[in-house]
Formats: sequence, C-alpha cells, structure tokens
Amino acid sequence: MSAPTSAADTASSPTVAMTHREVLEAMTGLLAGLFTALLSTTIVSTALPTIVGDLKGTQTQYAWVVTVALLANAASTPIWGKLSDLFNKKLLVQLSLIIFVAGSALAGAAHNMELLLVGRVVQGLGMGGLTALVVAIIGSIVPPRERGRYSGYMGAVMAVAMAGGPVLGGVIADSPLGWRWCFYVCIPLAVVALGLLQRTLHLETQRKSEVSIDWLGATLMTAGVSVLLIWVSFAGKADYYEWISPESAYYVIGGLALLGLTVYVESKAKDPVIPLKIIAERTTALAIIASVMVGLALFGAITFLGQYFQTARHYSPTEAGLLTIPMVVGMLTGTMFSGLMITRFGKWKPFIIGGSILLTIGLALLGTIDHATPIAAISVYMFVMGLGTGSLMQNLVLAVQNTVSVQDIGAASANVAFFRTFGGAIGVSVLGSVLATHVADLSESGLAKLGIDTSKQSGGGNLDIKSLPEPVADVIRHAYGDATATIFQIGAACAVVAIIAILFIPNRPLRKTIDIETPAVEASGTEADAPSRTAG
Repeated sequence: MSAPTSAADTASSPTVAMTHREVLEAMTGLLAGLFTALLSTTIVSTALPTIVGDLKGTQTQYAWVVTVALLANAASTPIWGKLSDLFNKKLLVQLSLIIFVAGSALAGAAHNMELLLVGRVVQGLGMGGLTALVVAIIGSIVPPRERGRYSGYMGAVMAVAMAGGPVLGGVIADSPLGWRWCFYVCIPLAVVALGLLQRTLHLETQRKSEVSIDWLGATLMTAGVSVLLIWVSFAGKADYYEWISPESAYYVIGGLALLGLTVYVESKAKDPVIPLKIIAERTTALAIIASVMVGLALFGAITFLGQYFQTARHYSPTEAGLLTIPMVVGMLTGTMFSGLMITRFGKWKPFIIGGSILLTIGLALLGTIDHATPIAAISVYMFVMGLGTGSLMQNLVLAVQNTVSVQDIGAASANVAFFRTFGGAIGVSVLGSVLATHVADLSESGLAKLGIDTSKQSGGGNLDIKSLPEPVADVIRHAYGDATATIFQIGAACAVVAIIAILFIPNRPLRKTIDIETPAVEASGTEADAPSRTAG
C-alpha cells in the first residue's frame, strides 16, 4: 500500500469521518454539478435523432456524436483523478463544470456535424472531471461502511437527471425553441451549481512536492483508443474498407502498437496517469473488467433505445423520453435499495452479483425485440436492465475504494470510471457500426422488394427519414426496429463476462474508517500490505 503520509498530507486528507449533516452540506454542490452535467447529457439523448437529421448526418455520425464525448470523458478521467490526488479538488470540480458548459455552448451553436463533434469533445473533457472528482471527494470524506447511503443519494440524483433529461430534451426538441436549447439549458443550472460548490464545499488544498503529470502516457493512450475506434466505425461499410483488408490491418496494428507503448511508458513514469500497481491489484483488475463490460452494454443501450423509439416506432422525442422512464426507475430502485442494504448489513458482493445477473437478463430480453414488439413488454425489459445497472455500477467503485488508502482514492476511482467509459465508447462505436451494417442489409432487401436499386448508394444511411417517400420510410423504420435487437444480444454476451469477473472479486469486509488503519505500519513498517494479504 502507499507509504505513511506526511503531516501536510494528513491535514488535507481527513481521517476522522464528518457528521451526517456536514457530509450532506458538502455533497450539495457536488450533486448539483453532477446533476447539471448528467441532465445536459441525457437531454441530448432523445433529441439526437432530430439533431443529426437536421444537420444531415449519417448513422455512423450519429454513433460518433456519442463516441467522441465518451472518448474525451474516458481519456481525461484518469488525468482528473491524478490531479485530484495532487491539487485542490474543489477548484478542479469547478473548472470541469466550466469546461462542460463551454462545450455545451459550442455544441448548441453548431451548424454542421463537424462543429457539433468538437463541442461534444469539450463536453466530454468536462464530464471526465465531474465523473472522477465527485466520486473521489465523497470517497475521501466518508468511510466505505457508510458510503452506501451516500452513493444512494448520488444514484437518486443520477436517476432524476436520467428520467427528466430525455423528457425535457424531447419537449425542447418538439417546441419552437428547437434542439439547440438542449445544450443551452445547462448554462443557468451550471451557474447555480458553481455557487453551491463555492458555498458548501470546503476542502483544504493538498500540495505535494515534485508533482508531474504523465502527458505522454495520456496522449499515447488516447491515440491508441481513437485509432481502434475509427477502425471499427468504418470497417465493412461501402466507400471505406472491409473488415479483412490492408487498411484494417494498418489500423489494428497501429492502435495496438500505441497501446503497447502506453503500457511501457506508464511502467516507467514517475506519476503515471494509469497507475499499474493500483489496477493490477486483484479487486481493481476484476472490477475494471466488469466495468468495461457494463459500460459497453449500458451506454450502447441508452444511446440506441432513444433512436429505436423515434426511428423504428415513429414516436416523437418527447414520447421517446417518457418511454425510457422504466429503465431509469429500475436504476433508481437498484441504487437506493442496494445502498441502504449495504450500509445496514455491510455486505456488498451479493448486490453486485445480483445486479450483473439482472443486467444480463434485461439485455437478453431486449435482444428479442423487433419493430412490432409491444411497448409494455419493452418497458418491463428496460426496468429489469435498469434494476441490475443500479445495483452494480456504483457498488463496483465502492469495492475498489475499500481496498486503497485515501491518498489513492482519486486515482483508483478515476480508473474504474475511465474503463467503464472506455467500454462505453467502444460499445457505442462497435454497436453503432453493427447496427448501421445490419440496417443497410435489411433496407437493401426491403427496398429491392419495392423495385428500388440501392447498389449505388453509400453506406451509413441518412437519418433524415421525414424527407423520404412513405413506402421507403416504412422500410427504413422496420429495418431499424429489427436490427436493434442485435446490439442488445451483443450487450448480453458482454454482461456474462462481467458476471464471471465479479464472482472472482475478493469479498473483503467494508472498513469503518475513511483511511486504511495500519497502526503497526508506522511502528515497524513491515505490515503495509496486511489488508491485501488478509483479505479473502
């Protein structure tokens, strides 16, 4: 484990738990900031078909609007986490919120897909900070044994944002305001959040000597991931290249080489962005595997469910938002119930095992839908998936935080969040590519029955379906409805991998102190690794 802290470090990393009221006051601004970012993100989810259609985007670009934000989020999360272990967390939270708002304003002003993608990248950078810092700050002021109920509060805020965002986004997209206000609406909320952070969050500045940030490692990691995502986004599409081709080989070899170089650089760096010693610990490593699979399944589901309701089922953005509420209710129920039960009984592993099983069942059920599946059945499937997600996501972070010292909570939490978002970026990109290819095949078959030759049309598919003749539009809608099941089947397979990883996570009791108590360490310096050796 980490070496004994200095007096300066101890002063800025409290080892005495705050009272319940003090924690709630400190969390007010944090949750307000997180709510603002999540609300702005979920507002866009139901408006995205309208946005991409208005800007004449394709199915591939639709996926990339989500992917670039997730990629920027994932790439920046470990950096924010490292900064949170070195500098004042309050200022970093405020800075990340300002960056997020700037990205929202830029995306709202976009007049083409390229500028929209730039705005989404900036949004992702800010969201990476909020994702890493809110969890890290809570982890530094609340013991793991008591963290369940506070995770429940955070889950409740997330659920409200996820429930209200799609509905609000649909209303805005359908109103005279237009879809641009889906981005602009977060600005006044962010001002309120900044004010609350300034007033309620009081953290001492933590400074360490010889601070260094591994920018080279971060750059190589982002480049390697980006190259692989570009490959899966365009492989197999008309006007690009086949899955098995020289171009594919260049992308795969180049991406893997960059990631291999990243590992080498991280092993040599003084302050690596991804601390290999932390992620190599058994609990963290297995939680990371599970988080990648959960991210792949979850982000893919959320991204394409809204498109399914609007494109395949011809619902308005407002109606599509309302139709996703069962999933959010399930997430809220799972998060709150598991948080309360973990705090009461101190048992966390049964809830993440149960959550992973429910997630798998929900995704498998969604893998049976087509363009005519009853909405009531889809609602039940979404609720089951949400229930599993709520019981699983935050509690995986809790399991990791329970194994590290308070000085490493920022880096450990950020890396779990990074790999979950990384999995989400891969999921949206890969599943979007699979969906586009399947839709193109089904559309070609359907249009051929109408006597329409599609052999000279490029892949990707224009999403401005309203401009198409009604018989053609019906073919496209049915193709989207029937093809969507495939992405949930892939998600269910990934969730099975998460179950296997979770089963092997050591079932360590939750400690009741903020930091790891090793009194013998300071006396003899020989038992620093005792918690990890005795865990089982």
